[in-house]
Amino acid sequence: MPMQANEIERLIKLALPDAEVRIDDLRGDGDHYLAHVASNEFEGKTRVQQHQLVYQALQGKMGGDLHALALQTTLKNKI
Repeated sequence: MPMQANEIERLIKLALPDAEVRIDDLRGDGDHYLAHVASNEFEGKTRVQQHQLVYQALQGKMGGDLHALALQTTLKNKI
């Protein structure tokens, strides 16, 4: 069963409490998402490290319950 957008947002905010999160369903199929995540936790981290934080927040669901997730990450004051 595909993962719902609100569950993706909940998990990200659980791991990154200050995060501003917007989830876009790219195909309207509930299986391909784009997540816009802004957090001060990204300060001093490379783009790869930022994405790793978000993927860790998803608790291993990437590739299983969550088929495809594109990421756009930024510092909170930049969104």
